[in-house]
Amino acid sequence: MRSDPAPTAHEGPAQADSSTENPTLSTDLNIKALETLILSRLDDDKAQDIVHIDLTDKSSVADSLIVASGRSHRHVGALADHVLRALKDHGLGKARVEGLPHCDWVLIDAGDVVVHLFRPEVRSFYNIEKIWAVDAPHRMPAATSN
Repeated sequence: MRSDPAPTAHEGPAQADSSTENPTLSTDLNIKALETLILSRLDDDKAQDIVHIDLTDKSSVADSLIVASGRSHRHVGALADHVLRALKDHGLGKARVEGLPHCDWVLIDAGDVVVHLFRPEVRSFYNIEKIWAVDAPHRMPAATSN
């Protein structure tokens, strides 16, 4: 039986230093690191139209929502697989996944960051960015068209 519980996705890797000077700052840094990891992985894998929505004061479910598209079922599946591998490689392997068998819409719940990966026609049908965004979503510069 393990005496130390495994960290959840939103907690990040276990820290040897248990400093409690400013736990909010520590949590914010973990969330930003998680967002950066996921966004860079999606960008490296040529995900299309990547959108990052800050949900900090909008929802108690998550602090961040990332939405991206893949060109095909296979591309969406590969994007999901690579994000999950990156999370696992960084000690955040407890993410929950839905939709992998069909790869029309794959949801990855990494704790404080939720990732939605779509095929373009499925994404336009559900339009979840509009549900969460009060103002224009924060688009990555590489994802915008000229």
